[in-house]
Amino acid sequence: MARKKYNVLSPDGFTISFNETYPSRKKAFESFETWKKRYEEQGYYSSRDYGRIPLVDLADYCQIIEV
Repeated sequence: MARKKYNVLSPDGFTISFNETYPSRKKAFESFETWKKRYEEQGYYSSRDYGRIPLVDLADYCQIIEV
């Protein structure tokens, strides 16, 4: 039986890591937290569909998916 793998999609539906999948939802969320730090200086994530998303709300706009 193949092991499940996970990935994280940004608010615009793009994977946050084109080179990796994660062995658990927990690891995927840890990767999300690292990715989110890229936007700390500006204080928000700029989304094509949702505009400026405050970082405190960013997880609500992303998805962890099974691949």
